[in-house]
Amino acid sequence: MHKIELSYSLAARDGAGASLRNALMDMLHAVREQGSISAAALALGLSYRHVWGELRRWEAQLGHSLIVWDKGQPARLSEFGDKLLWAERQAQARLAGQIEALHADLERAFAVAFDDTAHVLTLFASHDDALAALREHAASTARLHLDIRFCGSVDAIAALNEGRCVMAGFHTPQLPAPGSLVQRTYQPMLQPGRHKLIAFARRSQGLIVAAGNPLGLASLADLKHHGARFVNRALGTGTRLLLDELLAQAQLRPADIRGYEFTEPSHTAVAQAVASGAADAGLGIEVAARSRGLEFVPLMQEDYYLVCLKTALEQPPVQALLEVLRSERWRSQVAALPGYEPLSCGEVLSLRKQLPWWDFARARRKGSAAAR
Repeated sequence: MHKIELSYSLAARDGAGASLRNALMDMLHAVREQGSISAAALALGLSYRHVWGELRRWEAQLGHSLIVWDKGQPARLSEFGDKLLWAERQAQARLAGQIEALHADLERAFAVAFDDTAHVLTLFASHDDALAALREHAASTARLHLDIRFCGSVDAIAALNEGRCVMAGFHTPQLPAPGSLVQRTYQPMLQPGRHKLIAFARRSQGLIVAAGNPLGLASLADLKHHGARFVNRALGTGTRLLLDELLAQAQLRPADIRGYEFTEPSHTAVAQAVASGAADAGLGIEVAARSRGLEFVPLMQEDYYLVCLKTALEQPPVQALLEVLRSERWRSQVAALPGYEPLSCGEVLSLRKQLPWWDFARARRKGSAAAR
């Protein structure tokens, strides 16, 4: 069984219908129609040497003869060559609809690259339902295409710092305290003067539990008390970071939570685990719970931020995003999501005010004392 590989080419529009083309099939068809290698080469706009060499190469690669090479006789296809053309016609006929749809999808996708009014912005971000909605909203209203890869908050900022994306999305508790796990995790990754913080939304985080909250869960301590089956988020996610922070505040250990080691990749997956009965509770956002008819026990409000490098702030795709975020239409859409508030949405914020971990005055005093 030989492997089939698909490829495509970019060319000026010529009105030709959509099809999948293959150079070998084109040569075999030309040989059949023209009756000789030289005539086939002329019809294809290729040299005799090239066509002859390619046919010989394909024969060696496929392990079958394609042409009956009788001296002094017109070139004709071998039985295997005839069967290849037959198979190709059968496949094209059966897949015509799918080929047409694939062709149209590719043309629509590449049309963005040739549209001077469209923008593409690469964004690595912690999973968020509002951000997923923004992708559709921005494409339909502003010709801004968000190339989003959902990952953990820590992984998203790391990707930004490594140049793998233009913007990152992460979330933190409101005004996270100095010395907190949140500070110890994010501070080394963010630098005032280098990074620019953009407000996106305020959202509720809490326990996603079954409809009616049958275990009466109201806190993380209740998870331990009732032996509730918990489903966690993976290391590197902002929600896992938040859970560990809340456990420390409640003087609980990971070992106190049954199921702490079991993880799901998103808020949606956590909600599905609870809805299916695989878990009694998980930490997540309210919209994920409500979308599946589950109960939500709020534990805290947190801020979801977008962050980019200062050098990227004036780039057209980033400016287009800021314009979308500041629009009343988008803010109304965010406000309609359960547990969301479009607080200062689209505003460029002070990193030091929102995450007050950097004390440059103290650092300067220490530097002066050391110099003395």
